[in-house]
Amino acid sequence: MNDPGRTPRRPIGRLSPDTVERIAAGEVVERPASVVKELVENAVDARASTVTVRLTNGGLSKIEVSDDGEGIPPDELDLAVERHATSKLAPEGPIERIGTLGFRGEALAAIATVSRLLLLSRPADRDGAQGIRVVGGRRTGRTKAPRSVGTTVEVAELFFNTPARRKFLRSPASEQLEVVRAVERQYLARPTVSLRLESEGREVATYPATGDLADAAARVLGVEFLHRSFGVAGEVPGGRVVGFLGRPPLAGASTGGLYLAINGRPVTSRPIQQAVRAAFGDSLPRARFPVGALHLDLAPERLDVNVHPTKREVRVADERAVAESLRRTIREALLTSPEVAEAPPGAGAPWGGPGSSVRPPVPGAAPVGAAPSAASRRPGEVRTQRRLDAGGTESRPVTAGGERRSPLVLLGCLDALYWVADSGDGLVLVDQHAASERLLYESLRSGRPLGRQTLVEPLTVVLTGAERAALAAHAEEVERSGFSVEPFGPETYRVRSVPSYRGRRVRAETVTVLLDELARGGRPTVAEGLQERTAATLACHAAIRAGDPVAAEEFARVLEALHALPGAPSTCPHGRPIMVGVPRSRLDRWFLRSGG
Repeated sequence: MNDPGRTPRRPIGRLSPDTVERIAAGEVVERPASVVKELVENAVDARASTVTVRLTNGGLSKIEVSDDGEGIPPDELDLAVERHATSKLAPEGPIERIGTLGFRGEALAAIATVSRLLLLSRPADRDGAQGIRVVGGRRTGRTKAPRSVGTTVEVAELFFNTPARRKFLRSPASEQLEVVRAVERQYLARPTVSLRLESEGREVATYPATGDLADAAARVLGVEFLHRSFGVAGEVPGGRVVGFLGRPPLAGASTGGLYLAINGRPVTSRPIQQAVRAAFGDSLPRARFPVGALHLDLAPERLDVNVHPTKREVRVADERAVAESLRRTIREALLTSPEVAEAPPGAGAPWGGPGSSVRPPVPGAAPVGAAPSAASRRPGEVRTQRRLDAGGTESRPVTAGGERRSPLVLLGCLDALYWVADSGDGLVLVDQHAASERLLYESLRSGRPLGRQTLVEPLTVVLTGAERAALAAHAEEVERSGFSVEPFGPETYRVRSVPSYRGRRVRAETVTVLLDELARGGRPTVAEGLQERTAATLACHAAIRAGDPVAAEEFARVLEALHALPGAPSTCPHGRPIMVGVPRSRLDRWFLRSGG
């Protein structure tokens, strides 16, 4: 008896050539950013000194990549769009010694299979450029056009013939942001090549060629990186490492701020990323990650770049030994390099004119308002406030999860960070930032926006390419957070309003920190989707900060609202505890009173 809900068995058969081509293309081409990555790599391999990327509709309508490289002879144009045809590898190999960024011979063919492609190129020995058109993998004709030496590739209507793939693409602004990040990865891997990105005819970002990796990293990570980073240089098994890493205060909320290149190829390597994180040890909190750029130069035979179709991931011979050597090198550099004093606003900035401001510290930098100095009080002294419970009166009990508890009486605050309270059966320590952050997170997640305060004098900030793209992609979230940001030049923006909560104003400079995190999808330590991660990011920067002086009455209101939340959450959005309790019985044991 046939099961009507079950598909009948289909006999084994060969897929059509068109289907095979589309499957192969899907392994290489995922979105506009992957197209840009492949085409920029081709340009770099062609010894280009300048590469320009132009987008229409975030790359969904058209992508154009032009370079001033060596160009392709007319008689090789047909081979250039054919699978497994390449100039980067001899016909007989060996594939174990690859000195170029691309070698599979699949990129152009794969892109042409799922788009309308025009390849136009002029070698130095030709007077004009010749080109070839390919639609859905089929050559449709040749063309001629005037052009300087180099190559232009136009990719129109990506995935026009594979609608199932196209429907998974995101908005034009989000796809453009991914392109910016892809361009930045290529730039930090080969900063000697100038890269330029345009959208709808307007410049989005420029990354000028430089031989100074620290300067290139500052273009991507912000000028603050120049003044708060340290150099790394040393030997590793089979090669050498050089680079620059931000000091612990510059640590980011995700691994996206660490740019790794091996033999000039931007790659991902979990063991090496873990080694870099391990080098910082206890200098970084659990949920913070190093930022910077590292270049590993290894003998080609020690590197397998054929692991992943897009060449994102690589396999390194004796990877564990390389990672451990890298960890020791970074650890020594961190401990021995002196801290460099911060430059005054505008000093030493590689860009920005009069009136431009230095970007603020990235996540982890000094908090708003200096914490009271330990030298200003006696050891162990706690600044006490008027005794009151979490409701702001002398006897009102706090409820949690529907159950009444003993009154939580605030005794005082330690270092403008931890509140000390009497729970009736012991002590409770409350992290003022974590408590406020959780309250704001729940408010934002439920759709209630923050307040807004207009600045009397707008603040001017310089945004990186990724931050500008994040602002375009997440304009609604930024506006909802309370920030009003408007263009004031190619890379300069004005902040006209900032979020506020219960009369407390968020620093205007924090908008760059917010954009950095939104560019990487919000706080990765929040397990839910982008909406929740974005809410966590906004809450973190609008909440009461560590070091902020807070009146007891104000903090009591925070606790009261927190305990009124369903489920009485015990952690902030990214997992840090809000309260830590010490029961009376434990205190008795500490003071040897356990015997009564």
